[in-house]
Amino acid sequence: MNASPNYLDTFPQVVTNLQETTAPSTAGKRILLVDDEMHILRAAEFKLKRSGYEIECVEDGQQAWEAIQEHLPDLLITDFHMPRLDGLGLCRRVREDEATRQLPIIMLTAKGFEMTSDDNLESLDIAAILAKPFSPRGLVNCVEAVLTTGSFEQPPISYLR
Repeated sequence: MNASPNYLDTFPQVVTNLQETTAPSTAGKRILLVDDEMHILRAAEFKLKRSGYEIECVEDGQQAWEAIQEHLPDLLITDFHMPRLDGLGLCRRVREDEATRQLPIIMLTAKGFEMTSDDNLESLDIAAILAKPFSPRGLVNCVEAVLTTGSFEQPPISYLR
C-alpha cells in the first residue's frame, strides 16, 4: 500500500517557513519608549510588542538616559514635554555622547507646531516627529521605516489615523 503524505505532519514547518518569510527584518529589535502619559505609553507598548519588538518603557527623560546607559536600544521613541529631562534635552545628551550618537530617534509630541528653529532639531538628527494623537498602525509603520532606512517620510494625515 502506497502511503500518501500526511500534510498535517508538515504543517508546523510550513507555518514556520511562512513566518520567517513574512516577518519584518526589524522584528526583535529593542525599543526604548519614553512618555509621561501612561495611556500613551501603554498603548504604544502594546502595539509595538504585538509587532515583534522588545519594549522598555520609562516615564521621563532622566530615566530614559539611565536606561540607555545600561543597555543601548536599537531605537529611542521619546515624548517632547516630560518632567525632569524633556525630549529635547534627552536628544541632546544622546547626540553629545560618542557611544549613543548614532541611535535613531522618533519624537512624539502634541506640541509639534511649537518646535522652533531655536530647538536646533536638525542638529539633533531626529528621524521622525509624530504628532499626538497618532494611530498605532502609523507608529509601527514609522518604526519599521526608521529601523530599515533611517528615516520616515510622513504620509498624509488620513493614512496615520
